Amino acid sequence: MRVANLAEVKNDLSRFVAQVRRGGRVRILVRGVPAADLVPIEAGADSPEGDELELAELEKLGLVRRGVGSSARDARELDRPGPRARGGRAVESLLAERRAGR
Repeated sequence: MRVANLAEVKNDLSRFVAQVRRGGRVRILVRGVPAADLVPIEAGADSPEGDELELAELEKLGLVRRGVGSSARDARELDRPGPRARGGRAVESLLAERRAGR
């Protein structure tokens, strides 16, 4: 484990992060007192890899089923405009429906 002062870490953070990404660890000292450890992220709930593992486990248990994506037809359907209100504007039609108690 590498030990470094906070000022040194602040001045060259990218180098320390690169070291940690390669599997190293850095203990950060503030005025000579250990304050934090810079460590690699393990696959867990807070990482994309952990999310994938958790999703795979839920799928294996039959609790979720992954989608297969959308087709070009689905995309065209989503891009189509919605229904139009007849005889006036949509807001006016909505207010009329509310007044009529529908």
